[in-house]
Amino acid sequence: MSLCFGKCKSVLITGSSRGLGLQMVKDLAKSSDRPATIIATARNPTASTDLQELSKTYPGVHTVTLDVVSQRSISLALEEVRSIVGSEGLNCLINNAAINICTTIDTVTADAMMKSFQSNTVAPLFITKAFLPLLQTAAAQSTGMGIHRAAVINISSSLGSIKCNWGDGAAYKSYDYRASKAALNMVTRCLATDLESDGILCMSLHPGWVKTDMGGPDAALTVEESVSGVLAVIASLTDKDHGGFKNYSGNNLPW
Repeated sequence: MSLCFGKCKSVLITGSSRGLGLQMVKDLAKSSDRPATIIATARNPTASTDLQELSKTYPGVHTVTLDVVSQRSISLALEEVRSIVGSEGLNCLINNAAINICTTIDTVTADAMMKSFQSNTVAPLFITKAFLPLLQTAAAQSTGMGIHRAAVINISSSLGSIKCNWGDGAAYKSYDYRASKAALNMVTRCLATDLESDGILCMSLHPGWVKTDMGGPDAALTVEESVSGVLAVIASLTDKDHGGFKNYSGNNLPW
């Protein structure tokens, strides 16, 4: 299997202990055209048998402890990642970790909203901010835009599209998840504006409705189908995709 990630020397994926994150690590590790360095982060990576097996089986797969809602954990992870990537910096950061409490107008609470914003919106911003020096180091060594240079991929959702949350598109009720992903999309646009001069590509990516613990058994896509598309899209990104919002098929989504 080839994913055309060979031009990307290093990738870091948050939320890698299960679901989409774990499958991304699996597919990249097994690819014949893969990054030399794959950094899989999770709150408790030692508890993920699959993740431990991947790190033992495939060269260049590193597991790093990272609780995305803890600034101390982010700082500790940054130092560990810096020691792994060295002077080459970090080419691709995939902010994948997220939660979905799934609240309706009757069940939504302030606590649910705040927890979702902390994990789904604030965490990706502050992880990107912390790892920015490593992304800038990588970006300074190349030209153009894409994962060969430096990129920040925020795993978002079509449920965060304000335009789509109407009529049939409003059938799925979740104040906390929808609002936090809409806010994440704004974070993506803000980052795209601020990091363009550094040559760091920033975009939001919808992986589809996937059969995971979060997506549920009735979802339309398997984890394998979703991640295959997600990684193909990420591998093909250019300056034209900077600041954009796409799905796993590479189609543009409305904000």
